[in-house]
Amino acid sequence: MNVHGTCDPRFGEVREEFERNLAERGEADASVCVTLNGETVVDLWGGGSWAEDSLVQVWSCTKGATALCAHILASRGELDFDAPVAEYWPEFAAARKEGVLVRHLLSHQAGLPAVRAPLPAGAFYDWKLMVDALAAEEPFWEPGTRNGYHALTFGFLVGEVVRRVSGRSLGTFFREEVAEPLGIEFWIGLPEELEQRVLPTVPPALAPPFASFYGLAFADPASISALVIGNNGGYMNPGESDSRAAHAAEMGAIGGITNARGLAALYLGLPGLVSPEQVVLMGATISATSVDATLLVPTRFTLGYGKSMDNRHLPPGDSEGILLSEDAFGHSGMGGSIGFLDQRAGISFGYAMTRQGSGLGINERGQSLVDAVYRALGYRQVKGGSWYA
Repeated sequence: MNVHGTCDPRFGEVREEFERNLAERGEADASVCVTLNGETVVDLWGGGSWAEDSLVQVWSCTKGATALCAHILASRGELDFDAPVAEYWPEFAAARKEGVLVRHLLSHQAGLPAVRAPLPAGAFYDWKLMVDALAAEEPFWEPGTRNGYHALTFGFLVGEVVRRVSGRSLGTFFREEVAEPLGIEFWIGLPEELEQRVLPTVPPALAPPFASFYGLAFADPASISALVIGNNGGYMNPGESDSRAAHAAEMGAIGGITNARGLAALYLGLPGLVSPEQVVLMGATISATSVDATLLVPTRFTLGYGKSMDNRHLPPGDSEGILLSEDAFGHSGMGGSIGFLDQRAGISFGYAMTRQGSGLGINERGQSLVDAVYRALGYRQVKGGSWYA
């Protein structure tokens, strides 16, 4: 099974589940990393191609990194989450968006999960084109009245506010204010010299039963789901996300390149980059719904992060969630990657892989590793799915 690395005996079940993922659950290449009270207790990687320093795209786990940039500015008093976005980005006030607040961008309440007008090829690699398109876009719902996952637009929206406030591009700000101070290998805009270390994404084999999100996209080309999947300048075409142009672009919703070690280190170091009060805000649920306007399943968000969500009662296709403790916050990525912090438990966690699952949560492979960590800490699971001490 080619499993390498280290694992504290207390977390032996994590290694067992990691091995099961490779042997029984279809894992191709992956890594998992866990820190406990600041010390690395699990650092494993395995599969046919994963080397100790391999990197992968972690998709929406990138949103956690982008949100941290906004929280750093807020912690310094340079960004007010309760201020209108247009205070920092005047052009954004167009199309009835003058009342949209910065917090609406972070909590997926801005009503801008997609763009209606067809985007040209390579649009996601052109920052100005995308932020201009979003500034001109009319919201799909009244901002602040509901949440709908801004799957591909979150990075341009929050990232442009970061750029306007700091005077630096999102990727530059993240590198200078987060990655370099923490000493982590995590990029939003990968340097070309590191390209050879990146393993390609293995896309999911989509087959019935489909998630409602995909079902609506296939059935209604004018739906939000269809626009998210189909109107992105070709970015979601097979193989495009593995191109050099994609890796070089600064896409703060989906383009981050790292590994499990980088994800765990990001959340371990997060409290040292902002005030204690800001960490409380990062973990507090701000928006929640039984029917997310984009994903069509229940979701819960803080100001930039996801919370534990048990959807196992839903039909197959929609039943994947993220089962953490109520103290934890972090972000998952399309196909199953995840990074999170649980300060009460004293842990940070990262899981990254090449083969994506077809659901909307972290699927059995990632959840088995999370569950094993909490069991090792003596946690139990309530009927609703959340872990508690």
